[in-house]
Amino acid sequence: MPQNDRAFADLLADTRNSAVHLELRDSYGIGEEAAEFRSWQSGRRPDADPAAWWNEFHVMVRDATARGVVFRRARIVSEPVSDYIRYEYGCTYQNPAAGELVRWLPRRKASDIALPGNDLWLFDDFAVMFNHFTGDGGSAGPELDERPAVIKLCAAAFESVWERSTPHGEYEI
Repeated sequence: MPQNDRAFADLLADTRNSAVHLELRDSYGIGEEAAEFRSWQSGRRPDADPAAWWNEFHVMVRDATARGVVFRRARIVSEPVSDYIRYEYGCTYQNPAAGELVRWLPRRKASDIALPGNDLWLFDDFAVMFNHFTGDGGSAGPELDERPAVIKLCAAAFESVWERSTPHGEYEI
């Protein structure tokens, strides 16, 4: 598979219409987020004040949506949901605050959808960035793919998931 070192921010800067994110895992254990999850497990809950959580990613989403890019995130989750998904759900109010649309799809409703094997970001119709993870949820690095057939597969998979999924405000865990 072709690899390229273009950073997420560079890909997003080239995006004119749509950035979509498909998440397939029931837990992640990467970087600072792992520490935040452990803190959540011990009872801490996210602060509603954007000053406490607003970060560079939120700025990129806000700026991209201001220029007309539609951001959508779809999460396929097992039910009953894992503790990590409960944590993620509890923090998801941050995504729409930046301009991102988020939906949830129970895994049992995705059985007949041809899905890529990895989480991904799809930028318009020019690039897919796969996010690879280790078995324990650590990052194994991104991989960029610009092949038209791969982009088409990922776009079709995402649209199928999006069509069936429940908007964040209506999904109950």
